[in-house]
Amino acid sequence: MIARRHFITLLGGAAAAWPLAARAQQPKSVSRVGFLTQTSAPIEEAFRQGLRDFGYVEGQNVVVEYRSAAGKTDRLAELAAELIAAKVDVIFAAGSEATSAARQKTTTIPIVMASTNPVGLGFVASLAKPGGNVTGLSLLGPEVSGKRLQLLKEMIPGVAKIAVLWNPNDPGAAFSLRETQAAAETLSVKLQILQAHDVDAFDSAFRAAIKEGSEAAVLLPAPLMSRNAARIADLAMSRRLPTLFFSEEVVKSGGLISYGANLVAIYRRAAYFVDRILKGAHPADLPVEQPTKFELAINLQTARALGLDVPPTLLALADEVIE
Repeated sequence: MIARRHFITLLGGAAAAWPLAARAQQPKSVSRVGFLTQTSAPIEEAFRQGLRDFGYVEGQNVVVEYRSAAGKTDRLAELAAELIAAKVDVIFAAGSEATSAARQKTTTIPIVMASTNPVGLGFVASLAKPGGNVTGLSLLGPEVSGKRLQLLKEMIPGVAKIAVLWNPNDPGAAFSLRETQAAAETLSVKLQILQAHDVDAFDSAFRAAIKEGSEAAVLLPAPLMSRNAARIADLAMSRRLPTLFFSEEVVKSGGLISYGANLVAIYRRAAYFVDRILKGAHPADLPVEQPTKFELAINLQTARALGLDVPPTLLALADEVIE
C-alpha cells in the first residue's frame, strides 16, 4: 500500500506576516537535528526519508542525533538533556511522552512534535498559533477513539464487553480513554479498563480480560503498544481475543483491525517542519497540522483464525486488507 499524506494546515495571520528574509534564509552548511523517541525502526526511517525529500543528506548538510529510550520512559528527560548538550538546532519529539520530556528541558530550542492532543496537554496554545517553541503534527488519537469502538462492534455485532488496555504513563492516553468510555455508553458496550505500564503487563492484562469475560480488546494509542505490536498480537491470538489497534503497522503483525492516521506518513511529514525551522521560521508561527485521512486495515488471516466473518461493508471501507 502506498502511504498517503493528507493534512490540513490551520493558517494564522502571524505566519503570513513572518519576514520574507527569514523565509528565504537557507540552512547553515551543516545543521544538527535531534531525534527523541521511545521507539525506532519504521519511525526513524520515515523521518530520514522526509529529510531526504527536502534535500538533506546525513553526513553532508545535516547531522541527526538519534536518541531512543527503548521503552524506558524515565530515560526520556536524560536523553533530551543530551540533545541539548549536543547543541542541536531543532528537536523532533516522536510521541507525547517524548514531547513532554523535551519541552521540560528547553523553552528556546525549537521542538517539532508528533503528539496526541497537543492543546489539551499544553504543548501549544492553539493549533493555528502554537505560540511557543513547539509545533508539528497532532495525531488526533482521542478524537477517533469512538469511531474505533464503533468499527469493532460492526466487526463483532454481538459484542457486549470489551477490554481496554492503556498506558497511564503516556500523557495523551487519558484523553483517548475518556473518548472511548463516552463511545461505549452510546454503543451500549461495557468496558473493562486495564492498565499496561510496561511490556510485562500485557500477559496479565489479557489473562484478566479472559477471566472477566471480555470478548475483544482495544489498545489505546501509545508508543508502548506500537513497539510491542507483534507480542500483543501473539498474546491476543493465543487467547483467541480479537484486537483493535490504532495503526495498520500493528495489524500487519497479526492484530485484527485498526483505524487511525498513517503514522509513517506523519513522521515523514515532520521533516517539513524541521526544514522550515532550519531555514529561519519560528515554531510559534507554524500552525500545527492534523491528518484528514484515517485508514482502516483488516487482517483477514487473523479473522479466519478467530472464526470471524468480516462484514462486506467493512471490507468495502478498508484501505488495506491483509490476506
